[in-house]
Amino acid sequence: MARIAVIGAGMGAMAAAARLAVAGHRVVVYERTETYGGAVRRFERDGFRFDTGPGLLTLPAVYRDLFVKTGKEPLEDCVDLVQVDPSSRHVFADGTEVALPNASRAGVVAALDEALGAGAGERWGDFLVRAREAWDRTRRPLLEEPLWPNWQVLAEKEPYPAVPHKRLLRTRRAGTLAEVGAWELRDPRLVALLESHALAYGLDPRTTPASAAVLPYMEHAFGMWYVRGGMRELARAVYERCRERRVEFVFGAEVTGIVEKDGRAAGVELADGVAAEADHVVAGVAPTVLDRLVPGTAARGADEVAPQHGMPGRLTVLLALRGGRPEGAARRTVVHTADREGELDRLFGEPAGLPPSATVTVLRPDDPALVPDTAHEAVTLTVTVPQGLEVSESDVDRIVVAAGRAIPGLADRVLWREVRTPADIAEDTGAPGGAVPAPALAAAGGRLLQPSNKTRTPGLFTVGGWSQPGGGLPHAGMSGALVAGLIVEGPGFRGSQ
Repeated sequence: MARIAVIGAGMGAMAAAARLAVAGHRVVVYERTETYGGAVRRFERDGFRFDTGPGLLTLPAVYRDLFVKTGKEPLEDCVDLVQVDPSSRHVFADGTEVALPNASRAGVVAALDEALGAGAGERWGDFLVRAREAWDRTRRPLLEEPLWPNWQVLAEKEPYPAVPHKRLLRTRRAGTLAEVGAWELRDPRLVALLESHALAYGLDPRTTPASAAVLPYMEHAFGMWYVRGGMRELARAVYERCRERRVEFVFGAEVTGIVEKDGRAAGVELADGVAAEADHVVAGVAPTVLDRLVPGTAARGADEVAPQHGMPGRLTVLLALRGGRPEGAARRTVVHTADREGELDRLFGEPAGLPPSATVTVLRPDDPALVPDTAHEAVTLTVTVPQGLEVSESDVDRIVVAAGRAIPGLADRVLWREVRTPADIAEDTGAPGGAVPAPALAAAGGRLLQPSNKTRTPGLFTVGGWSQPGGGLPHAGMSGALVAGLIVEGPGFRGSQ
């Protein structure tokens, strides 16, 4: 039985802790704050309850596998999973609206044809077929296996089978997501639909590789899911599974250093001066934080993937509304900006700032557990913003006005609002600037791959959104499985079969 110290109680860290405990190891989790879940948190006031992190889940199979591998009770016995239908509603700049059925290619094609005109659905359906091919080519190496030592193979080869396109007397193939939209979808509304999946992860579609086609494909193929009581209930269930497996949690315990002995990780140092010995250390922290914990030593080898830096964050506006949620309202609506190019310039260019017109995601959970009574509604607005953004009241007003295109009369229904900025995310998660990590993606020279779970320091591993396979709730769960496999089975571990 090995002693394992886990830094942080985020979803990936807890997923690793539960698996390692089941394998017979003694696991202690040290969490800087007073609660678990990382970015998966909750805000409560006056009988209203809000998720302050992700509001929906894709690929629930990741957490089903975690619960199967760590105990007798399956995931569905611990949380109430609900498939969201429609998976999303989109309100475009020209006023066109479309609701996309959940996990139904034929339904999506029909809905797009009806809303956007004949041929739109077929073009999107053909795109999904190509996106599936990119998914099939990258699923194992990007999601289910430790990062290859020769990861440059993933960095150099574009897995998306782009359609040949005549441009300037030459035949070209799309290399970025924006080019896929312009050359293959050929409708500004379909382009906005495609690019919104990248923007939600803080990615610029003009430079994001075509392989990002896997992002809308995941939603289409595996559906969107909601957890009754909010996504915080999923974090609670994972935490309780850890406790059932005798994982020890120490809250309010900031790790200030990683102890090295004989050239390998041998424990952690805490802010109160206490040192805790360990045979392995699992760090669920951002790369810049990890660098501070291993002074004088780069935790990652020079030949490994460099951590992502400068990623945008999220601005979240929590709205307590008078008036109940209408029957049949979509749980998620994306309100697309009328100036997409201007939005991208302000997000990813200079000077950075909140654009005058921004894409807003509106979440309206159909969940009585989140409101004081049926005469009220809890709504969450989310916008991708630059790190370190100073948000004014007028900025928030503009976001609420934009969201009013999805909820007519929204501003008049507001009882109160709570604003969560990237600085709040930084406080909760320790990520500098409140950046939100993106999933690992192939091509683009490896710029969007995430660093390996195994570091240059023997005995030190990384877990969570800032390591293989990247950001997002499913990916966090996958990273936990990878780290547990590397520790339990050793360097020869090649992922689940």
